[in-house]
Amino acid sequence: METTAQTPDEGAAGRLAHDLALVLPALHRALDRRVDADFPHPKPAEGQIALMRLIRDREGVTVREAAEVLLVKPNNLSATVTQMVAAGLVERRRDPDDKRVTHLHLTPTAAERTHAVDELIGGYVEQALAGLSDGERGALGAAVGALHLLERGLHPSSAS
Repeated sequence: METTAQTPDEGAAGRLAHDLALVLPALHRALDRRVDADFPHPKPAEGQIALMRLIRDREGVTVREAAEVLLVKPNNLSATVTQMVAAGLVERRRDPDDKRVTHLHLTPTAAERTHAVDELIGGYVEQALAGLSDGERGALGAAVGALHLLERGLHPSSAS
């Protein structure tokens, strides 16, 4: 059986990939648990929060567009939207030019709650960053752009 030797750089890349794959979900879970404990309203499901953020950032997005960005099936997202409309979090508005198309908009309640969740998360991260050295904060700051590029590289639409 033939084995291939890894160069030191390949081994480091493999370790980095492994470490990132473990730490990123752990960070997410830690933040989610803190929000669960501190949010004064019933916290929407993570998928609903992701959709509310997307609608906030892309006011008027369609279900199909949102499903593509959020990596979910349009029929599943449509069911989520129906639940959120019933809960008073999202409004569907017909496209004036094509009545078959609806655009999604946040209600004022949803906009307020999305902002509140984001403020909580920002506060938790800011508090945790305060416990790090200047060098550690600098390293994390430098990594943010690369993490965005990594996310785009992992997105199925980027694979050819």
